[in-house]
Amino acid sequence: MGKRTNTAVWMEKQQRWQIKVQKNGERRAFTSATPGRTGQREANRKADAWLDDGIANTRVLVKAAYADWLVDLQMTTSCSNWEPLDCRWRKWVIPYIGNRKLDDLTEQHLQNCVNRAYAVGRSKKYLTSLCSELRAFCKWLRLGRRSTLFPEALHVPKGARSKEKEILQPDAMRVLFAEDSSTWRGKPITDPFINAYRFSAVTGLRPGEMIGLRWSDIKGHTLRVCRSINLRGEETQGKNQNALRSFVLTPTAWAILADQRKLTGDQESVFCIPTEKCYRNSWKRYCAAHGLTYIPPYNLRHTFVSLAKTMPEGTVKSLVGHSRQMDTFGVYAHLVNGEEQRTADQLEGVLKKVLSPGVQ
Repeated sequence: MGKRTNTAVWMEKQQRWQIKVQKNGERRAFTSATPGRTGQREANRKADAWLDDGIANTRVLVKAAYADWLVDLQMTTSCSNWEPLDCRWRKWVIPYIGNRKLDDLTEQHLQNCVNRAYAVGRSKKYLTSLCSELRAFCKWLRLGRRSTLFPEALHVPKGARSKEKEILQPDAMRVLFAEDSSTWRGKPITDPFINAYRFSAVTGLRPGEMIGLRWSDIKGHTLRVCRSINLRGEETQGKNQNALRSFVLTPTAWAILADQRKLTGDQESVFCIPTEKCYRNSWKRYCAAHGLTYIPPYNLRHTFVSLAKTMPEGTVKSLVGHSRQMDTFGVYAHLVNGEEQRTADQLEGVLKKVLSPGVQ
């Protein structure tokens, strides 16, 4: 490793830390916009990484390195995580920089990928995911000593807009709780998943969690979310570490389960949904039969969050498995102090108000 004899200095005009170093006759500058000593250390680390003789001056193509990274992701994450990533990269990254060599890759090349997606109207959430993936790829390269690229300034363009999620409005919610019928090949039937739609809208469970729900997951009036079934029919621990959770059911949710119990009898699965595709198609037919604007089944979860928005944000996050700080096993402490029951009572009040006639 080449020895660095200087340290990064703060450039007041540029509002960033900068350090210049030289190796084999080549002089380069490394910067960090992070304020404080953290930014200084960050700039120094970049310089040290470049000076490190262990970094290969690789001529490997980006697409080849990506293929290796994808294999790692497939071994360490679920398909619900890596498949959307692969779709984004095949559309916005590989066609443009796939044939570029790693040692020629710059942060501007990565930013151009994001900018192209922005130019055709991709949502802020989509672009944020793409930026995160590009940063993660560069981190993987650095850990493997394949590159020193550190894209600190990679960003989502300021004009990017969030895509509003469509949800069931109060009048549509009342239809959902009043009508059990649907159609199959043009003939009227009782929708086999009517209780699943309703339960999702009043609990915020994900489609995969609905499919994976078993009667053994319900103890008294408490539901434990223990698993999820992905698009491939594989059982997983859920989307993230916070997906495993438990909460007290509201009377409305409990009534739905009581009705469902009469239909499923002794079967292990609560809603007996074979696949997510089957669930989605059945929901489409239900919406068409009752003149409802179709929204993806996942948006029934967003409907729940919207209904519960008058409750404390932390409470709602724990119900839907979003809070990163949530202790999965800590939910049992709430059973002792009554917090979960108070949450259920508060949520029931919200549901009764929405499902009452005259609410818009």
